[in-house]
Amino acid sequence: MLQTFNTLLTALIVSAWVVAIALISIQNVTPVSLRFLVFRTVEIPFGLVLAFCAAGGMVLVAIARPFLSRSSE
Repeated sequence: MLQTFNTLLTALIVSAWVVAIALISIQNVTPVSLRFLVFRTVEIPFGLVLAFCAAGGMVLVAIARPFLSRSSE
């Protein structure tokens, strides 16, 4: 029962983030260009940059989570 509740809560949190990113993406279609030192990307919509950053963060947390939980044992 507790596992089902945890799964539901996780799904609700992720879906709320997806909805928030979608709303921000729709309202901010202004193209932006990312710069780091001398490198510069092509101009892409701000919402797309936000979506890539959120997806990348989720992937990095999913990769790092087993390593962090192993060190606490």
